[in-house]
Amino acid sequence: MGNYIDVFERTEQKYLLDEKTYMKLREKLEGKAEVDSYGLTTICNIYYDTPDHRLIRASLEKPLYKEKVRVRSYGTPKGDSTVFVELKKKFEGIVYKRRVDMTLEQSVGFTQIGILPMNNPQIEKELAYCFSLYDDLSPQMYLSYDRIAMYGTQDSSVRITFDSNVLYRDHALELSKGSWGKELLEKGERIMEIKIAGAMPMWLVRILDELKIYPTSFSKYGNAYQRELSEKNMNKEATDCA
Repeated sequence: MGNYIDVFERTEQKYLLDEKTYMKLREKLEGKAEVDSYGLTTICNIYYDTPDHRLIRASLEKPLYKEKVRVRSYGTPKGDSTVFVELKKKFEGIVYKRRVDMTLEQSVGFTQIGILPMNNPQIEKELAYCFSLYDDLSPQMYLSYDRIAMYGTQDSSVRITFDSNVLYRDHALELSKGSWGKELLEKGERIMEIKIAGAMPMWLVRILDELKIYPTSFSKYGNAYQRELSEKNMNKEATDCA
């Protein structure tokens, strides 16, 4: 189903940018990084978790080890569209990601009843083990965003992504239902991620320092979960007081 990287090992650092800072940064990146051939892409995700949100609650406690399970598509998929089932782990700041491609229909069979499409048996078995380990993993959050991805002109392994229009919902948890939901970011904000296999290049360090862009901890799923939890608690309090 096309060429793609199914195993990642790298560091990923996030930054939250306002519109003005983003525009200045894009100017500074000219000649040093280029937008990849996909251009602006809408990425859609279904995050799997236990009914009591065990995975994301553990992740928000910032442990040395954490993991997330999701199914991802590029755009809104149909039954025979390619999607990716992914297991993303983070240990001591290093991100390890395993993913396998399958059709949307195959992903439903895989996540619901454990049918392996056998597109990549080794990784499929690793993912199946994760589903059996937690036993009750199920769709818990939909998240989509528009992404521009760039790569270093001198070192293409340096990846810089900018995500905007981040939408989430905790119902209608099917990729085929399209990209819609509540907005996670303020108007003009973007989440930037710098993804590298080794040390950050000095030219990029200097640009970040010049523009006073500092790392932040920002989990899309984590923030969406906390907002939904807060809203439900507020609604419960209002009902109790009525």
